[in-house]
Amino acid sequence: MASGTVVIGSGTAGARLARQLVAVGAPVTVIGEEPHAPYNRLLLAEVLAGRYAPEVIALPAVPVRRGVRAAAIDRERRLVLCEDGTPVPYDRLVLATGSNPVLPALRGIAQGLPDGVHPFRTLDDCAALSAAVRPGIRAVVVGGGLLGVSAARALAERGAKVVLAQQGEHLMERQLDVSASQLVRAHLEAMGVEVHTECRVRGLRGTDVELADGYVLDAELVVLACGVRPRTKLAQDAGLDVGKGILVDDELRTSDPYIHAVGDCAEHEGRVYGLAGPALEQADVLACLLTGKPARYTGTRALTRLTLSGPGALDLAAFGDPTPRPGDDVVQLADATRGAYRKVVVRGDRLVGGVLLGDLAAVGALARAWEGDEALPETVPLLHLLTNDGGL
Repeated sequence: MASGTVVIGSGTAGARLARQLVAVGAPVTVIGEEPHAPYNRLLLAEVLAGRYAPEVIALPAVPVRRGVRAAAIDRERRLVLCEDGTPVPYDRLVLATGSNPVLPALRGIAQGLPDGVHPFRTLDDCAALSAAVRPGIRAVVVGGGLLGVSAARALAERGAKVVLAQQGEHLMERQLDVSASQLVRAHLEAMGVEVHTECRVRGLRGTDVELADGYVLDAELVVLACGVRPRTKLAQDAGLDVGKGILVDDELRTSDPYIHAVGDCAEHEGRVYGLAGPALEQADVLACLLTGKPARYTGTRALTRLTLSGPGALDLAAFGDPTPRPGDDVVQLADATRGAYRKVVVRGDRLVGGVLLGDLAAVGALARAWEGDEALPETVPLLHLLTNDGGL
């Protein structure tokens, strides 16, 4: 017999949804593949750096069947079939399966990752890296996005000699423009990280990293931080519509009316966000819908925030698209001495993107104006957008 809502996945979105259902007495079962209680994945780098113990990043308690892997979905009988042989019936099923780290097509990993080569996505990955790192160890981080930058900074704080290899032209290309990226690079280099951009990795020889030009980076520890990919296999095997992620509508419903998807695995209006903000918003909307309250998900205008600790800690916030189009207004302030940088892009009477590094006092007002898609006051000079109150 079916019994309430079943959530597959105990990450950010799954745990948030389950807590809200439990709070109103709605029956919910959470199936969590990891053996740990739900935790904040955004803080894994803080654990790796040694600033937080693993238990500090635990999310508020929610009942989870831990260490259980969902193997298949029987849509006709409305059952989740687990690898341990247990069938779990559902009235509504929510896929919050998250994403997997992308393992690039490198020579030397076709038969699996060699000893000393690690992804950086889960608490177990973090524990393995923490056990391996020691002062003076030669480490290479492959990938210069948000995850790679965080991993490189954490390893450097633990005393490793870190090389960061980024294939793109600058660090954190999805969030930052060139000027902001240069400040992040300078911050990492001040911590002793050797940064190489436009640097393509061809393969691994054990833990040694071979570059496309034939040069080999000697390493004892390698971190693969090459992005993530939505986990869609369970949905695909069940016959649900899948694109880049599991396709959902404004009620976060899949092609099966009894199955929903939220978080990193979900694709809404052609977009997979892969960020905590949208995952939480989707969980909130679905919690309303599952408890009979009217709600619709129409997309998220996501803000990325990051603190790079170490010498002269650097706070960073980015939103929208910081690359202007012809006709856009750009307001930019830079203070190289203090390592501060602020830039916003205005199209017509709307903010369309921005990057702030250093003092983030203005970010609250700017983010509210952008997230609300509000018209900027005509009486406020554009330069005032970068003052501490955002000029708003």
